[in-house]
Amino acid sequence: MNIMNGFSRMLALAGFTAVLSTAPAHGQQLAPTQVPAAVLAAFKQAHPNAMDVEWKMKGTQYKVEFGTGLLFRDHEVWYDADGKELRHEEEISASDLPAAVTKAIASEFPGYRTDDVERITMGGTVSYVLELKQMGQPEWKAAFDANGKLLQKAMD
Repeated sequence: MNIMNGFSRMLALAGFTAVLSTAPAHGQQLAPTQVPAAVLAAFKQAHPNAMDVEWKMKGTQYKVEFGTGLLFRDHEVWYDADGKELRHEEEISASDLPAAVTKAIASEFPGYRTDDVERITMGGTVSYVLELKQMGQPEWKAAFDANGKLLQKAMD
C-alpha cells in the first residue's frame, strides 16, 4: 500500500469513526457576520443554491449545515479559517451510490436494504457511510470507499 492510499484510508476511517460516534457534537452557533470573509466566499462559490444555512464554530473549524435542491438534501461542510473545505457530508439516495458500492453491499450484506446514505468527501477521498437493515437481523452501519471496498462496519 503506498503512503497516499494509506493516508486516504486513514482519513476515511477517521471520518467514519466521527459519524459512528454517539456523543452529541455541539458547537457555538454563529451569525453569518461572525464567519470570516474567506470562508463565506468559498461557501457561496461552492454552494450558491444553499438554503436554510446555519453556521457553527467547532474548535477552530467553521461548520455549515444547509439543504439543496427540490428534495432538500442535507449537507454539512467544514472549513478552516482560510476558507479551505476540509470535509463535506451530503445526504444522497441509495440509487446514487456507485455501482461498485451497490455490488459490494449485495455481496457483504445479502438481503439487507440501504438507508440513511451519506457521501463523505475529505482530502479528495470519497467514502459512503450508510445503514443496512433487514427484518429480524441486526442493523449495521458501514463505510465503503468509492470502489466498493468495505472500510469499516459496526452493529447499529
